[in-house]
Amino acid sequence: MTDSYSGPDRVFSGVQPSGSLHLGNYLGALKKFAALQHEKDCVFCIVDLHAITVPQDPAKLADQTREIAAAYFAAGVDPKKAIVYAQSSVRAHTELAWYFNCVARTGWLNRMTQFKDKAGKNAERASVGLYTYPVLQAADILAFKATHVPVGEDQKQHLELSRDIAAKFNHDFNAPNFFPMPEPLIKGPGAKVMSLRDGTKKMSKSDPSDGSRINLTDTADQIAKKVRKAKTDMGAVPSSAEEMEGRPDIANLIGIYAALSERSEADIMKEHGGSQFGPFKSALADVAVETLRPVTELMNRYLAAPDEIDVILSKAGDDAAAIADPIVADVRRIIGFRGA
Repeated sequence: MTDSYSGPDRVFSGVQPSGSLHLGNYLGALKKFAALQHEKDCVFCIVDLHAITVPQDPAKLADQTREIAAAYFAAGVDPKKAIVYAQSSVRAHTELAWYFNCVARTGWLNRMTQFKDKAGKNAERASVGLYTYPVLQAADILAFKATHVPVGEDQKQHLELSRDIAAKFNHDFNAPNFFPMPEPLIKGPGAKVMSLRDGTKKMSKSDPSDGSRINLTDTADQIAKKVRKAKTDMGAVPSSAEEMEGRPDIANLIGIYAALSERSEADIMKEHGGSQFGPFKSALADVAVETLRPVTELMNRYLAAPDEIDVILSKAGDDAAAIADPIVADVRRIIGFRGA
């Protein structure tokens, strides 16, 4: 954010309604969102428009959107403090995305590594939406003139694109500081939770192995079983950061333990260093079960009342539009559209 931008500080972030949310989403995003709502003006989105860049089952999409909303609320995001809404309910997203498609350069998108990762060898058959979704992501952020965006390391490139688009729009249309330069928020424990089956890969809801992640809807027994089966190596629990070097699987479990218990990794290693993995995993399973139990219970309570979720999302969509629509109206005027 430039020093000359005079608008309010505002946080924006979104989660896709595809697959069940897991421990990585909770520690890396939802828990942080709950804390941020007490510090800044927060707008949190369920990005269902991004979800359809790949095939979705229309019959399931609405339910998946409700599930993400329930996870937000269960993690402590208060709909009276923060706006939690479905992206598709606010048309400013798609309108601004088209304007930004005309501002962004193809060379910028060609450098986006996420498209290459997701499309793989089928790039020629991938949807145009999958290719341009970083532009829609920029529209998501800038439709609210967000100044801060909680992102993982894998999304920093997309935030840089948002900054490039904002700067070029401001320059090309002689509108200095109309859009802020959004800053990333990457801090605190649990910023990157890795797979329980491979400590070198991020925990993902798209991983075909359910044992690779702890879902927020998992039972206590399921959580304990997954922790017990989590991949480790042939050594003992390390006692120091030096001993943990080059051991991604145990480093991941220690990081998860620290984040769940809100302690430092050094504390965890001081307590368990030198011990065998069995007792360590048992202690970690207990912490995971106790920490996630209230989240799972509240999430299930919300999911049992889908009409209540729909009422909250509907009002929040109106609140989100009340912020974004005037900003996009200003964009139309700046571009020079007749009657804007």
